Amino acid sequence: MLDFSLSPEQLELQTLVRRFSKAEILPYIQEWDENHHFELKVIDKLGDLGLLGVCIPERYGGAGMDYNAMAIICSELEYGDTAYRTAVSVHIGLNSMTLLQWGTEEQKQRYLIPQSQGKQLGAFALTEPDAGSDAGAIRTRAVRDGDTYILNGSKTWISMADYADNFLVFATLDPTQKHRGITAFIVERNFTGVTTQPIRGKLGIHGGDTGEVILQDVRVPAANRLGAEGEGFKIAMSALDSGRFSVAAGAMGLTRACLDASVKYAQERKTFGVPIGQHQLVQQMIAKMEAGLQTSELLVYRAGWLKNKGLRNTRETSLAKWVASDVAFASAADAVQIHGAYGYSNEYPVERFMRNAKALVIYEGTREIHTVMQAEYALGLRQDKVLSQMLPAWSPDDEQA
Repeated sequence: MLDFSLSPEQLELQTLVRRFSKAEILPYIQEWDENHHFELKVIDKLGDLGLLGVCIPERYGGAGMDYNAMAIICSELEYGDTAYRTAVSVHIGLNSMTLLQWGTEEQKQRYLIPQSQGKQLGAFALTEPDAGSDAGAIRTRAVRDGDTYILNGSKTWISMADYADNFLVFATLDPTQKHRGITAFIVERNFTGVTTQPIRGKLGIHGGDTGEVILQDVRVPAANRLGAEGEGFKIAMSALDSGRFSVAAGAMGLTRACLDASVKYAQERKTFGVPIGQHQLVQQMIAKMEAGLQTSELLVYRAGWLKNKGLRNTRETSLAKWVASDVAFASAADAVQIHGAYGYSNEYPVERFMRNAKALVIYEGTREIHTVMQAEYALGLRQDKVLSQMLPAWSPDDEQA
């Protein structure tokens, strides 16, 4: 029998993070957004609550909860603002979960434990000015020199670039090998030659930190190589399975924020002598949000269930990310429409929702990339052969083994 209910532990977590967003983000986010200010204390407080390692095993400093617990956190944080869900997605989904899956025991002790405890922050550095969807085209070079590698290049659109302590950096040992030449490295901010700078003029997520990471003759110990030489592309794609899941979960929170704001306004605003919620075309937009939210939840928690079982979930996670992100963007557009002229100003939060929602359909694989992926799966043209040697993901059941 299917059980769609959250466990008592998950309900308790949901209540905790919902209250956190209400107290620590919502009262201040308009000001932070207007001033392009990222409040690091929010992340510090999440660490104090033990939420920055929610689905990392307890032996590595985490809470040992499941993937859907991470989905709950991401959804509730995005309800407050995309900026803080993004920080958690990058720290846990893209960085820490990747260290858990691919790292050596020494790497886990040195980096994963302090990250899980909230003492350090992790980021993910794959995208470059000329390499986004086409990850095989990255130009950052790594040259072996004895027991170190020398890295040169630049990364862009890196979330938490100005605050992360550790970066998961992808560089090529041989550009002619394309995907096969990519190798992953753990790069500390304090390594000589590492500099960062913020990206200005973003459309949305004004309250978040996004920047460039510049690497100039950065010497990285061979002990900081993640996986074997040439395994970087597989590692990056496995990381995206976790990162995309967290984005999809965040999109649920944004859709719910759009729905709640629209329902509230539709009940208060009157035209032609009645609340606008009684007009059928407004009802239609609200109904679409409700249907989209429930569809997103089913897809996200199904992907989480597969992750919890340790089963392959690239196809399901891609579908959840694509659908949930599209739903969030459409919901934000409708929320602005429902609010009319007020929706076009920051007197109401829906204009921020719409600006933020656009990022969801771009990063962690564009909407178009996921569309192609789903078509190729359906046509039998894609069978995850590239990742056939990927290490099995950790599942919560491993803690009980």
